[in-house]
Amino acid sequence: MFSLFRRKAPDFFSAPEKEKILAAIQQTEQHTSGEVRVYVESRCRFVDPIDRAAEIFYGLKMESTTEHNAVLVYVAMKDRQLAIFADEGIYKKAGADFWKNEVRLMLTHFNKENYVDGIATVVKEIGDALHTHFPYDGTTDKNELPDEIVFGK
Repeated sequence: MFSLFRRKAPDFFSAPEKEKILAAIQQTEQHTSGEVRVYVESRCRFVDPIDRAAEIFYGLKMESTTEHNAVLVYVAMKDRQLAIFADEGIYKKAGADFWKNEVRLMLTHFNKENYVDGIATVVKEIGDALHTHFPYDGTTDKNELPDEIVFGK
């Protein structure tokens, strides 16, 4: 059976670093009806990390958000690959250039080995785009997806 999850998270990040990423996700989701998830694994099984990100996105059922406004930040640490995969609702509204720029921003941080800052910064910027197009509504919003970082193999 295919599984996206592991019981014990690899030690890619220290506890405070994990908390920093989780805090970025939670702060982001307080201002938008959109959803952001972060998935980190050692190796990318595909040549193109966007294909792996898509596989994970659908494996995590992220396409099931009401407004199709979920975003996955994908990182393969040992292979030094990354991708951002956005559902159609937010992808179209933010535009292709926004997503390319976010990948470049993450790469800038990663090239300096600032992985946690790169992920947290991009999560916050994605949150700004989500807020612009899918603002938080306290009467109708619910957290549709878990916030925690997902670790693969």
